[in-house]
Amino acid sequence: MQVLCASQDFWEDRSEEIVEAAEAEIEAARQGLTEVLTARWGNPEPFDLWPLEEDPAPEPIDQLSMLSTRMHLWRHATPDRWVALLVGQQDAEFPIELLAAVSDAPIRAPKSPRP
Repeated sequence: MQVLCASQDFWEDRSEEIVEAAEAEIEAARQGLTEVLTARWGNPEPFDLWPLEEDPAPEPIDQLSMLSTRMHLWRHATPDRWVALLVGQQDAEFPIELLAAVSDAPIRAPKSPRP
């Protein structure tokens, strides 16, 4: 798992305009990288991390589920080799981050859908 870019932190100023500008910047970076990966590997699979918050999951899925509720997933070569992009934040004061994860840990759809 790697942080590709991050906003400022929000310890000093969590005003709506500052946060929205940071979100827009990180989202633009995610969209740009998604386009590049999609051109190479095809459309991503939207993957819902929310149901995995409470269930044990292999790394890096466990850590990713603590940072975000959704990620874009590209399976590569075999179903258990994958690359993912997501936007996450540890808590309201921490930076908003664009993260990439690459793994060969099995990743399965959650057992139950989001309520």
